[in-house]
Amino acid sequence: MPLATTVIDETDDWNTRHRAEGPLNRADRNFAELLQELRVVFTGVQILFGFLLTMSVSERFRELDDMQHGLFVATLAGAAVTSTLLVAPVAAHRMLFQRNRKREIVRAGHRLAMAGLGCLALTLAAGLMLVLDIAVGRLAGIVGTTILLSATVVLWVLVPLHLRGEPRAAAALPDPEAR
Repeated sequence: MPLATTVIDETDDWNTRHRAEGPLNRADRNFAELLQELRVVFTGVQILFGFLLTMSVSERFRELDDMQHGLFVATLAGAAVTSTLLVAPVAAHRMLFQRNRKREIVRAGHRLAMAGLGCLALTLAAGLMLVLDIAVGRLAGIVGTTILLSATVVLWVLVPLHLRGEPRAAAALPDPEAR
C-alpha cells in the first residue's frame, strides 16, 4: 500500500476511535477548518493587493528606481498569484459540489493553501523590501527582509515540523472501544 494511503487510513482509524468520526465527517470538518484558515489569510492578501493597486497611481510611484519598480511588480504579481491560490479551493468546491468528492477537494485544497502560503511569504518579503528600501534605504530593506524570511521559515516550517514529530497528546486518551 502506498505511504500516503497508509497515513490516510491510520488517521481515519484514529479519528474513528477517538472522535467517533468517519472519513466523510472528517473531510467535512477538515474542509471547514481549511476555509476558516483561508478566510484569515485572504483578508490580509486582499488589503495588500488593494494597497499595491492604489500605490501605482500615486505621485511617489514615478520616483521609484528600476529595482523598486521591479519589487513593486513582483509584489503585485505575488499578491495576485497568492489570491488565486487561496481562492482555488473554494472554486474547486463549487465546481465539484454534490459530486461526492469532498476528500479529494480537501487534499487538493491543502496543497493549494500550502502553495498560497509559500507565495504569500515571498510576496510579504518583496513588499517589505520595497517599503523599507523606499523608507530607510536598501541595506535596511535587505536586512529587514532577511529577518522576515528567517522568521517565516522558523515559524511556518520548522516549528510545525518539530511539533509534527512529537507524539499526539490525544493519543494518551483512553480507547473508547476498551470499555
